[in-house]
Amino acid sequence: MSKDDIKSKIETLRKEIEYHNHRYYVLDDPEISDREYDLLLRELEKLEIENPEFLDPNSPTQRVGAKPSKKFRPFHHDVPMLSIANAMNEEELEKWDERVRKALSVNEVEYCCELKFDGSSISLIYEDGQFISGGTRGDGEDGEDITPNLRTIKTIPLFLQKDLVGEVVIRGEVIMSKEAFEKLNKKSEEEGLKIFANPRNAAAGSLRQLNPRITASRRLEFFAYSIVSGAEAKTQSEQLEKLKKLGFVVSPHWEKVQGIEEAKKFLKKWEEKRNELPFEIDGAVIKVNKISDQEKMGYVSRSPRWAIAYKFTAEEQETIVEDIDIQVGRKGTLTPVAHLKPVRVAGSVVSRATLHNKEEVKRKDIRIGDHVLIHKAGDVIPEVIRSIKEKRKGDEKVFKMPTNCPVCGTDVVEDDSGIGVRCPNKKCFAQHREGIIHFVSRSAFDIEHIGPALIDQLLDNKLIEDAADLFTLKHGDLAGLERMANKSAQNVIDSLKEHKKITLARFIYALGITHVGEQTADDLSSHFETIDNLKNAKLDELENLFGLGEIVAKSIYDYFHDEKNIRFINKLLDVGIEIQKTKKSKKLEGKSFVVTGTLERFSREVVEEKIRELGGRAGSSVSANTSYLVVGENPGSKLEKAKKFGVKVIGEKEFLGMLGFE
Repeated sequence: MSKDDIKSKIETLRKEIEYHNHRYYVLDDPEISDREYDLLLRELEKLEIENPEFLDPNSPTQRVGAKPSKKFRPFHHDVPMLSIANAMNEEELEKWDERVRKALSVNEVEYCCELKFDGSSISLIYEDGQFISGGTRGDGEDGEDITPNLRTIKTIPLFLQKDLVGEVVIRGEVIMSKEAFEKLNKKSEEEGLKIFANPRNAAAGSLRQLNPRITASRRLEFFAYSIVSGAEAKTQSEQLEKLKKLGFVVSPHWEKVQGIEEAKKFLKKWEEKRNELPFEIDGAVIKVNKISDQEKMGYVSRSPRWAIAYKFTAEEQETIVEDIDIQVGRKGTLTPVAHLKPVRVAGSVVSRATLHNKEEVKRKDIRIGDHVLIHKAGDVIPEVIRSIKEKRKGDEKVFKMPTNCPVCGTDVVEDDSGIGVRCPNKKCFAQHREGIIHFVSRSAFDIEHIGPALIDQLLDNKLIEDAADLFTLKHGDLAGLERMANKSAQNVIDSLKEHKKITLARFIYALGITHVGEQTADDLSSHFETIDNLKNAKLDELENLFGLGEIVAKSIYDYFHDEKNIRFINKLLDVGIEIQKTKKSKKLEGKSFVVTGTLERFSREVVEEKIRELGGRAGSSVSANTSYLVVGENPGSKLEKAKKFGVKVIGEKEFLGMLGFE
């Protein structure tokens, strides 16, 4: 074949494969077998390898992922990606409908109702029908360019089904199905890696991988909901139909309704049926259907006046307490944990929930064998709300707190609060294990690929005695362990090497000193600047530090006057740990921040660390003393609290400007 013939053959194969991708992933109606599809793909791969001058990043063969990127480029939205205001109850929904009817001078409005996916919003740009680039929502004006990652998502067409000239901008949501989420977490757990709290976090984390091959392995899906430009329609419902014709998947259950009462029926139906869906939703979006009416109503602040997001109530599920056992923490605290009959709640299967302490168990009267109601506190942490006493049969067992540590057998003592008990044996294996888990955690040394399962194996096989020994591990030590292939072993070794440099604040926190959290560790870092200065601090100097108090000061002083602890610190320095000297800054001194929702550029932990570095305080709950609430995507109840206390609310872009980021 001539070069022209080869080029023509390649282009034909690409179009044919994209057509079958569309039939399989979008329409769920394949025309050919998997084997026939594989043969087409192999033929194309062979031609591209033999003729690299015809390789195209939009080729179906490139969906497995491009080379890893060092960082994401900015992605500017010519038309801002605005957030949609929330209605938390029917009263707020009715008031919104009243405002819409008044603005349009009508008695009843035609609405388009769509399910609200619990994922990550993105924008796609097509030029003459070909996918060019895509980015995250970010602050609405600027996001991150994640084009290589988006190319790996099978439900994002690389070529539109209809011939279009010029630029077309499509927006929608990237999600992870419940099935894909469970498989990902199961695989991560088996490998001893961090598991995701819910499908939304998993989708967001998968999208922002620097290595597109990881994104490609995560089975993400894209649902389109808007044509911003290039293929205009007269109504939102017409847009959804047009998106389907272009080759996109849209919400499978949208409805066009007349008036707010019909919209309420849509909401009621899907609030009751949401568990039947293969993906997570956290509500529904109601939009004025006519585009001309949308344009007439316009926008207020950062939200369209013509749309509202109705949030469903927190999901509660009934299950059974199969057992209650005891978990021993790194400071010896004994925590009762309920083992539950597995049940899906708010996006993930729950089989365990903390009962906090003996007083909490007594107050809620939780017994082994009880039917209980559970939910996720803050949509994240599984919590037992109450027992269902009317379902008791009489054979339920009253739980009693043990008088001995279940791990080492030492008699337990009351903790300082008087409501809990702890094991006083500092050599208790459980405390030692939890201390190592804390040491490698995200807010401490942040060592990836080392989780509880691997730590258990390392301790059981006597490969480590303490956390410092982690940094002496060799590839051969790990390669023979269960579920630890050569690549996994190398990932662990690489991660350990990468994290030998650490800030003083993180180092202090990693030591696990009683009563020393992240904020206290940062305060100590800012004041003393080096670990030697902190080791040599006098008790009265610690007591006079702002906010410490006698109990915390004594705990810190005692830690650094215990020879065993000093030997451990010296051992860390001997294996090559480099503690970076603290750079003092008072840029945010006197200001306190609370972060809510998902931030685009940095994780919450990184942001909170930066706040403390600059002299500010990073809190976890909003109060009248909070200076700023930083709001990311999908904010929680903290936003309402901030309004109640009159706390200033700022977006991610303004906040990063305060930190000194562009």
